[in-house]
Amino acid sequence: MTDTLRINKFFTQHGICSRREADRLIESGRVTINQRVACLGDQVGPDDVIARDGQVIPWGAAQFYIKYYKPVGVTTTSESHVPRNIIAEIGHPERIFPIGRLDKDSSGLILLTNDGDIVNDILRTEHGHEREYEVSVDHPFDQTFMDHMAHGVVILERPTKPCRIERLSPARFRIILTEGRNRQIRRMCQVLGYRVLTLHRVRIMHITLDGLVPGKWKSLTGEERTKLFQAVGRGSSPGQHDS
Repeated sequence: MTDTLRINKFFTQHGICSRREADRLIESGRVTINQRVACLGDQVGPDDVIARDGQVIPWGAAQFYIKYYKPVGVTTTSESHVPRNIIAEIGHPERIFPIGRLDKDSSGLILLTNDGDIVNDILRTEHGHEREYEVSVDHPFDQTFMDHMAHGVVILERPTKPCRIERLSPARFRIILTEGRNRQIRRMCQVLGYRVLTLHRVRIMHITLDGLVPGKWKSLTGEERTKLFQAVGRGSSPGQHDS
């Protein structure tokens, strides 16, 4: 056996579920390693046969990284009972999940993958990965509004991180964040007396909506993947797949 990893990490790397969900599967006795019931903390390697509910999970499963142009009305959830959930809308042949969220009332770019380990690397605020949005509000704003937005607004009991903002029209702006708190832009605007009418994400890190129309998805190109792995401290990624 070569390199080993914890059984719950095996599940995230193969895009099956989160580590917490994997722990629940293990605790309920639904996971086996070489036909014995797995225990929390077990280590596994490429020579082991891992199964969930009796179904063997191949060790070398391909990893997928896609970008999707989410329309307004699609909910960013993997829960199949939710109408217009993002997984059903995309209809990808492999089990994938979204990296972060984009509100139901918002549109634009969202990334999805079956690589559980890359999710935290992208979402951690200390890494400073940029997300760019175009936003319209319900009435014209002044320079004071822009200064407050740029320097930080107290939401959810703590200030937002400084960000970059640019006016596009009297009631429309572009904003670049390095954090992604729950409904952050909407809450920031609300504190300053504005209501968001439209919110559209155009970029995550170096990845843009180029080549996409609303409701469509495509795999990241080789160049997009390479830059993504470099940005999160990976030289490359095993099992990457173009389709």
